[in-house]
Amino acid sequence: MAQNNSGPSDPSLTGSLLVPSDPEKALLAPCRQHRKSLNRKEDEMANSTGIAQTRLRDSSNPVPKPITNDLVSSERGHTSGIGSDSTAIRNDSLKYQGRSQHETSEKAFEVAFDGIDDPMNPKCMHKARKWLIVSIASMSSTCVTCASSLYTSTYAQIQPEFNCGRIVATLGLSIFVVGLGLGPMLLGPLSEFYGRRIIYIVSFTFFLIWLISCAVAQNIETMLVARFLDGFAGSAFLSVAGGTVGDMFSHHELQAPMMIFTASPFIGPPIGPLIGDFVNQYASWRWSYYLLLIWAAIMLALIIFFIPETYHPVVLRRKAFQIRRETGDERWHGPIEKMHRSITQTVIRSCYRPFMLLTLEPMCLNLCLFSAILLGVLYLWFGAFELVFEQNYGFALWQVGLTYLGIFIGILIAIASGVLWRRHYLRLVQDREKRGGDPGGSEPEYRLPPAIA
Repeated sequence: MAQNNSGPSDPSLTGSLLVPSDPEKALLAPCRQHRKSLNRKEDEMANSTGIAQTRLRDSSNPVPKPITNDLVSSERGHTSGIGSDSTAIRNDSLKYQGRSQHETSEKAFEVAFDGIDDPMNPKCMHKARKWLIVSIASMSSTCVTCASSLYTSTYAQIQPEFNCGRIVATLGLSIFVVGLGLGPMLLGPLSEFYGRRIIYIVSFTFFLIWLISCAVAQNIETMLVARFLDGFAGSAFLSVAGGTVGDMFSHHELQAPMMIFTASPFIGPPIGPLIGDFVNQYASWRWSYYLLLIWAAIMLALIIFFIPETYHPVVLRRKAFQIRRETGDERWHGPIEKMHRSITQTVIRSCYRPFMLLTLEPMCLNLCLFSAILLGVLYLWFGAFELVFEQNYGFALWQVGLTYLGIFIGILIAIASGVLWRRHYLRLVQDREKRGGDPGGSEPEYRLPPAIA
């Protein structure tokens, strides 16, 4: 190594240390070497914790650090494993950071309603329009359940015409109710992907078609198959229409419209025999279905022209489509467009989930048994009233239909009493708050008195 020409040199430093010509720098050289040694130790400690840092060395420092081959080899052996781990951690961190930035950018272009004044928000509809939609949905539900019980008025005519017994004829009532129970397993999940309006239109159209099949049936086999498919198609309003009511009304406004819609399926069964017995007393049994066809066609027209899409995710998807078309920016999207759910998996899940709830949730099982007993007794009366009052008391068929007015009036009284039970429920909630409970908190038992009554 070359020596400095401006002054004498120490032979002992020739092979390892270069002495600068400036005396001041010569005095500071040991301090700088000590500082560099401390920096090297800090680097080793940082590497040992997986947080490798690169320090910028001062290239203008004329006092280089003596490095021997042994020191280089030992440092390389010490940091070789740590460097690979820190590189992997750094790569994972960059991937996570990139993913977070991507999710943040997607969230920034996710479409939402523009407050309570957004014209596309179903909750911002005029109150008169909301109640019109509730009325149409309720009358459609009543039409479906009316079709279930009106069939019982045709027993006396279809038995000799189709050459079947009373038990076989009764299957038309039972199998319709089976269709009402199975339909929501398919129609409910489909409404989450395609919206409620398209489900209403398609299902009620098929409900109308299968009513035609019932009206023109030439044998009991056709009647039974058409009755099952008719109940399956008509079940949309029993499973999906409740969501429409919830889409339009806020929580504090929901009581009255939901009470009316919930009661509408129970009004249909007593109306069916009341109408059907009058028709079958003076006309052919097929006219019972002709009347249902007229009713269903009117309701289908009202659904097409007056019921809009109210399912919020589908409405937001349409809003995102409009924004993309107006701005040309394809990054705008609705929440439902980023869902990674399969329609098939969703339908399959909805088919086995009810049975899981019945098996694993005792309360759900008890409530279902309670509802099954009520509906079972209700539909039992449709077959028993005709036998009891016509054969034992000599009632004419139209007079037997009048006996169902008691059930109809009882249901109306139960609907009217809903306001009183609501007040009783709120009083129990307030008493709970006074005893130190959570504001607005409730107990499941608070809903029990109406069921007991």
